[in-house]
Formats: sequence, C-alpha cells, structure tokens
Amino acid sequence: MLFKISLSNIRKSVKDYAVYFFTLIIGVAIFYVFNAIETQTAFLNVSEDQREIIKFLTTAISAVSVFVAIVLGLLIVYASRFLMKRRNKEFALYMMLGMSKWKISAILVCETVIIGISSLFVGLLIGIGLSQVMSAVVANLFKADMNDYKFTVSASAILKTIIYFSIMYVVVILRSGVVIGKCRLITLMQSGRRSEKITMKNPWLCVIVFLISVAVLGYAYYTVGWNQMDLGTKKLLIAIIMGAVSTFFIFWSAAGMLLRVIMSVKGLYHRGLNSFTFRQLSSKVNTTVASMTVICLMLFLTICTLSSAFAIRNSMNKQVEDFFPVDFYGEAERQDSDDQPMYTDIDDYYREQGLSLEDDLKEYHKFHIYTDPEFTLFTFIGDKMDQLKEDYASIGHMEDYRNEIIKLSDYNSLMKLYGYKTLELNDDEYAICATFSGFVSIYDMLLESKPAINVFGNELMPHSEKTIYSFVRPSMQPMNGGVFIIPDSVADESGAGTNIVVGNYNGSDKEIIAATETRVRDGWKKVIGDHVNDGTDSGTRTYMETKIEAANDAIGLGALVTFLGLYIGFIFLVSCGAILALKELSESSDSAPRYTMLRKLGVEEKEITKSVFLQTGIFFLLPLLLACLHSYFGLKMGRFMLEMIVSGSLVKPIFFTAGVVVLIYGGYFLLTFLGSKAITREQK
Repeated sequence: MLFKISLSNIRKSVKDYAVYFFTLIIGVAIFYVFNAIETQTAFLNVSEDQREIIKFLTTAISAVSVFVAIVLGLLIVYASRFLMKRRNKEFALYMMLGMSKWKISAILVCETVIIGISSLFVGLLIGIGLSQVMSAVVANLFKADMNDYKFTVSASAILKTIIYFSIMYVVVILRSGVVIGKCRLITLMQSGRRSEKITMKNPWLCVIVFLISVAVLGYAYYTVGWNQMDLGTKKLLIAIIMGAVSTFFIFWSAAGMLLRVIMSVKGLYHRGLNSFTFRQLSSKVNTTVASMTVICLMLFLTICTLSSAFAIRNSMNKQVEDFFPVDFYGEAERQDSDDQPMYTDIDDYYREQGLSLEDDLKEYHKFHIYTDPEFTLFTFIGDKMDQLKEDYASIGHMEDYRNEIIKLSDYNSLMKLYGYKTLELNDDEYAICATFSGFVSIYDMLLESKPAINVFGNELMPHSEKTIYSFVRPSMQPMNGGVFIIPDSVADESGAGTNIVVGNYNGSDKEIIAATETRVRDGWKKVIGDHVNDGTDSGTRTYMETKIEAANDAIGLGALVTFLGLYIGFIFLVSCGAILALKELSESSDSAPRYTMLRKLGVEEKEITKSVFLQTGIFFLLPLLLACLHSYFGLKMGRFMLEMIVSGSLVKPIFFTAGVVVLIYGGYFLLTFLGSKAITREQK
C-alpha cells in the first residue's frame, strides 16, 4: 500500500522531481566515468612509465572523489529540502486523515529508494556510454593506439558509485525522518499562506556600497591583471579576499538598487507585466544574496579550472615538440672551491667505462657553456638595476648571477640540429637568446639602448635590439632565461664549464628507440654515477633527460590537470545550476497564488509565460555575467603564473568551456523555466 502511494506520488509530481532527478543522473554519470578510467585504459598499448602515470591519475581521482561525494551529498540534501517544502500541504492532509508520522516517513523512504534506484540505473547507463568516449580521450592524451579496443564496463566503478550514492540516500532518508518527526499540523497547513515582504533598502546606501564595491573589485582586478610582477602570495591572497567580499556587496547593493532604477524608467516599468516581473525579481535577489555570491564564485572557479586545464594540456604537448627537438640531452659540471664551473668532458667519463655515446646517437653535438667571473647580470644591467628591482622584485636576488655564454659555432650547430635559424655575428658583436617571457622583455628593454659588454677582456656591441627567441638546453617549457652568444675568437677556454651533449637516436622503429632509450639511461647512470659516488668528482653536478621522459612528464601533468579540472569543474557547474534551479522553483512555488490573481485580472497566458522566462533568465544570468568578468582577470593571472607551461591562445579552451557551461548550466535554466511555468499554472 505504502509502495503504491509512493509510486503514485512520484508519477504525479514528475515536474517537481525533474531537477532533482536530472542532478542525480548527472552526478552518477560523472562519478562513474572518472572512477572507471583505470579499467577503461587497461587495453591501451602504453609504456610502463605511462602505465604508472595512469595509476597515479586514478589514485588522485579516487582522493578527489571523496570531496566530490561530499559536495554531491550536500547538494542532494539541499534538493530534498525543496521537495519537502513543496509537499507540506500533502503531509498535512495525510495527518488529518489519521496517518501516523512513521507511515509518512515510510512513504518518503519508499520514494527515495525508487528515485535512488532509478537515478542510479539511468546514470550508470549514461556513464557507461560516456566512459567509452573517455577511452578515446585518454588514448589521445597518451598518444596510444586503440587497435585492441573493446567495450568495457568497470565493476569496481559501479560498486563504488552504488556505495557512495547509497550513503547519500541514507542521509536524505534520515534527515526526512527527523523533519517529519518535528513538524506540526498547524505549521504544515499554514506554510502556503506566508507572503514574503519585499525589503526596500536605503537607495543612497546601496549606491555608495555599490560604488565602493566596484572600486575595490577594480583594484583587485588591477592587482592580478597588470601588477603581476610585484605580486607575492600575501598580496594575491588579499586580492582574492577583496574580490570575494566585493562580489557579495555588489549583489547586496544591486538587489537594493535594481527595483529603484527600473521604477525610475517609467516607460519600461509600466510596460506590460514589467512592474510585477521586476518586483518579483528584486524580491528573489534580495533573499539570495549569499547564494548568488557563492554561485558566482563557483562559476568563476569552474570557468578558470576548465579553461586552464585544457590550455595546459594543449600547451604542454606542443611545447615538448617545440622546445625538446632532440632525443637526448645531458650535462655535467664541476665546480672549484669558489663555485666557479671547471672544464668537464662527458666523453672522457664514457671512455673510462669503455662506452661511447656516439654508438647510440646518429646526430650528436657536444659543447661547453662559458662564464666570465667579471661578467654578471649586474655588470650587464648596470645603472638600470634599481629601476628593474622596482618592476621585477625577483631580479634583486640575481645580481651576482654569472651570465651564461656560448660560442657562435656551437650555437649555429645547435640551431641546425634543432631546426632553428642560424646566426651571423661580426667579431665585435654579441647576441642574446632567451625564451622565458619575463627575461625576454627585460633584455629587449635593455638592448634598446645598445649596451656594450666586456667579456674575457673584449668589448662587444649588440648585434640586434631584440632578443633572439631560441634556446640552448632542450626542456619541456620555454625556460631559457638568457644565454649570450659571442664570436669564437672571443671565447677563453679557461671559462669553459658546463659540458652539454645533445643528439638523436639511431633508428626510427619504436622498439629500437625504446631499447636505445633504456641503454642510454643505464649508461648515463653508470658512467656519471660512478664518478660522483667514488669521490673522484664529488663536486660534479649532472643532469640527463630524454624526449621520451619529457613527453611522458607532459602527458602525465596534462592528463592530471585535464581530468581533475573536468571532474571538479563539472561537479561545481552541476552544483551551481541545481542550487539556482531549486531556489527559483521554490520562489515560484511561493508565488503561485500571485499568478492566479493575475489570471483573474485578465492577464494573458503568454504575458505570464514571458514574465516567468524573464525572471528565470535574469536570475541565472546575473551570477554568470559577473563570473565571466572575474574569469577574464583570473585567467590573465593564471596565464602569468603558468607562463612556462601555458603558451598559445586560450580561445579554443575558452570556447570549449563555454560549450560545457551552455550545455549544463543552460540545461538547468531550461528545466527551471519549464518547472516554474508548470508550478504557476497549478492553481489556474
């Protein structure tokens, strides 16, 4: 009997459950898709290093899933509050007919179980389908083939999803039981009669608060958007707090100003149902200032997270190709008691072990980085150091840094190997190459005045007023902070220090390259490690990296930020849409008698529908617009902080993010509009 009542209640209240059911299905699907990644990638033909990256990724996702479950749990409990509020009169009727509170609770238990099982079933079906698409995404990230692909269902992800969501449903059942146990018949019967009073704030106070908030927000924008070089952790935190607080007061003051501003425009205010529409909207915004603030900030985080995640992923894959154009890179450096780099020859180390890098490298170049103790960053910058310290605070710690120098012949050999343009210098000229944007701008500024330098007793003039965008050491990102290129005749061999070797492997077959990679790694560890460990070269600093290692690191970081960004971004977006939807539906439920009165006064149905559409649209649009403005400056700051990782345009990631927002957030808007329209017609 109770089961039949529960089933009947769900059938006749489908419109009330639409947002709730939609949220549960999306939550289940997202939860399954991300927790099924390990199973979905089992068939991929990837290296052992990449397999370890996938394991680390799944571990990170499992940890984040706990946070996601908490967010979804709170969201489901919040949604259940709306459904309970909508059914107060129904519960009052049950009690008037003599039904006990525990039977009402039993009905709610049955309804929760039915909805829970249904949402799990539908959500898992959608999740299983989407997880097959996720397999292709992972294969693309790891550049793996899908020849062995087969339709896969993750039993562990299904079990995990069922356990987590069952716990959420149990919490909802317990809370519903507590609410029913505390409710009184008179309270339930009078729940629909309470009209909400529109509080009119002091308009001048609202204007003052609004202007101050905009000014504070503008300062925060300036701090993160244009004053980045002088921005430490403390200042960044202050700017974030200022932005969050000013967001709250912008909504608070706008709620008080909105109706006053519209009322002052008589032609607009008295047109159609605008007077009713904007009074309703003012009331909603007045009572949801805190919610609007939280939703705006969550949307801001979602937009920044999704855009940054895809920008990082796209940039890192491209940067490995651009900035690590060879298969192998190794360097060794010895230092004397004064920390002065000493002459080192990697080939000597290899010969002592009966090995040779030339056996594994078809294209091979070895060179030295030179330094002159008298040629430091301070001697190059000169009297402009104080000015640069003001603009670039970090440069003050590098005054005694010895500038790195390379011979022109070595530089040109590297450029041919890397596929870059070679350089010609006169005997009295120098040039600077760099890729790190902060130093590129500094060098460009200094080169405008054509500064002369003194290197190894020779005075040289700049070849160009612009920095050459190139590098000497291969790396995953544009990290070259500056290397001075000088004619071979100027170089003093006593200044030769760091020895660097770069080259490409023999062969092009994957298996041959993999075997060469292993042999080169093992050989490097043996040759260099023996010298350091036996104490003969205790002052030796060594470093080795291969393109395969760099690519794996890029893939690993790219996959991590992409999946975690998507996971958290989707959940935040669902939360924002659901909270706004439930708020709007709750307001529509409270305002239903007002729409009945409008109909009695002869207002046409299309005018009422237009009013509901405008209210819902503006209600959803307000936090999104401010979040988009926040995101512009947030991404500007993020681009600066990640300038070594993120390069290229953010247009594609932003368009993708916009598509996701329109799909999910817009979906909630559509459901809310249809639900609100249905609610306003109930008492027709």
